Amino acid sequence: MAVEITDQSFQELVLNSDKPVLVDFWAVWCGPCRMLGPIVEEVAADFEGRAIVGKVDVDNNQQVSIDYGIRNIPTILIFKNGEVVDKIVGVAPKETIAEKLSAHL
Repeated sequence: MAVEITDQSFQELVLNSDKPVLVDFWAVWCGPCRMLGPIVEEVAADFEGRAIVGKVDVDNNQQVSIDYGIRNIPTILIFKNGEVVDKIVGVAPKETIAEKLSAHL
């Protein structure tokens, strides 16, 4: 299951992680985000133990969204060693997301 990431937990869960971290920036009111949600949950299950998959609600966690220039949602950022190493904007198929995350394991 995807981890809920907040402005307060971002440093610990994402930047300090020793595993790659996929972060889904989303909002409750966003239709495409609702389409992507179940896909992100499947990726979280598939990569359990190998990577961290989390979600940031942009309405409740605006600082992280500002820090990373999130202008469109859904946006997925993949972090490794505290740095952004890949990005997907919009809804993408599970295979595409899994391939991008796998490349950083």
